[in-house]
Amino acid sequence: MQHKTIPGRRGFLKVTAALTGGLAALPFMPATAAPQSGANDTNIIGPKEGYSPQIGTLVSMMAWIRPQIIRTVKSMTTEQLDFLLDARANTIGALLYHLAATDAFYHEHTFKGVAWGQFDPGISKKFMTAMELGEEGRKSIKGNSADFYLGLLQETRDSTLAEFRKRDDAWFMTVDDKWPWGPTNNYCKWFHVCEHESHHLGQIAMLKGRLPGAKPEGMAG
Repeated sequence: MQHKTIPGRRGFLKVTAALTGGLAALPFMPATAAPQSGANDTNIIGPKEGYSPQIGTLVSMMAWIRPQIIRTVKSMTTEQLDFLLDARANTIGALLYHLAATDAFYHEHTFKGVAWGQFDPGISKKFMTAMELGEEGRKSIKGNSADFYLGLLQETRDSTLAEFRKRDDAWFMTVDDKWPWGPTNNYCKWFHVCEHESHHLGQIAMLKGRLPGAKPEGMAG
């Protein structure tokens, strides 16, 4: 169950190589594409009002996944969030903190230009354990409510969206030739954050289904 969002994931490299190759072959989404806005546009993937077309499209994907995280955990107790399936697993609470940490570190790296691993001590103190998980995460990330973790997720995502609004598609497509996966643009890095949340949503759902007293498969709400 342990999973680190640190450059070097072989499986994601294959996905991102295909993604970046496809993006290179496609033109930018036309600037004339109508941006979507409003309370009922969650299921509309595409440009969003307030963002450049490509950034808005990714934002729409991120916005589609996040409510599923919230619905899955919002009514869970601290005891349930701290449930450890086995000695090598992560708790649901730790995975939620990990998702917030992912947003925070990619924020520092892509928006502020901080080299990976050279983060501000304050950011590292707050998020590094959650980023790396493992034994230290099992020991220290516990005793928090669902509201605590959801607050962290909202805080980090709000900061990310605020920075996205300041940037354009040229920045989004800027390629980092020194990234360990190989040449990687900002779009790919933030797409990784998006798919990473989907990845851990599956883990969270599995762990929730293994909680003591959980409903049989097919009956969970």
